[in-house]
Amino acid sequence: MRLEIFRTLWGYRGSWQQALDEALGAGFDGLEARIPETAARRTINARLLREQNVPYIATLFTSTPVLPRQSDSPQVHLEDLRMKLDWAAELGPRLVNVLPGNDRWALSEQVDFFARAAELASACGLRVCFEIHRGRSLYSPWVTLDVIRQVPELRFTSDISHWLVTCERLLDDPADDLSAFIERVDHIQARVGYDQGPQVPHPGAPEYAEVLAFHQRHWESIWSSQEKRGLQTTTLTPEFGPDGYLHHLPFTDVPVADLWQLNQWMARCERQHFHRFTSR
Repeated sequence: MRLEIFRTLWGYRGSWQQALDEALGAGFDGLEARIPETAARRTINARLLREQNVPYIATLFTSTPVLPRQSDSPQVHLEDLRMKLDWAAELGPRLVNVLPGNDRWALSEQVDFFARAAELASACGLRVCFEIHRGRSLYSPWVTLDVIRQVPELRFTSDISHWLVTCERLLDDPADDLSAFIERVDHIQARVGYDQGPQVPHPGAPEYAEVLAFHQRHWESIWSSQEKRGLQTTTLTPEFGPDGYLHHLPFTDVPVADLWQLNQWMARCERQHFHRFTSR
């Protein structure tokens, strides 16, 4: 199995061409970014990806990014998903990463929503993964496992940092059996979170060694599952980001680290980690 690492454009202000040049120069394989909302921009970016033969992971929010509009019904989310899957298809993505639904819906609504979303994903001809994320339908491991029991065909993106915040602990108790989820994960977003937040100040800091080790054990369990499933390529996106995730010093509002450097560190770390994993 081969590892491909994608650069997130979350919080990036430059052009896709500039981001791509920087990413390739730093050893990344492709880009993960939100789908452009205008047809003109989708056409331009699709041409760029095609001409440079670079893989792309499309990020799609049902309703509004990042938190959904609270008045939007499951039907509104489904109609939005159908439209944005068509947008994604214009860029020929390796996969589409969907941040779906709303955490406020009852479990019966969640199950019905995902059953219909799975039908849309199957019909669109694209590889579609649903991301676990706070504020969204898959905000909790226990809700997600309940949904899986009733809609087992779903595929997922794991950003387990969100679940650590939701549960306010590392999910390493013997009772924390996430295997039904792990067996369905196709894509990893590699951000290191902790019990009080979705992003540590720096994943290499010794005070966060325990949480880094937890995340790496989780990612290894996904890789092991993917190997058993016969996947030839696994994808991972270091996803340290802004918007309150990146720590700032009080009074001065100076960020404690540089996002691009954080994501490059995470990419190097996981290439080495994956090499150790595959060499065993």
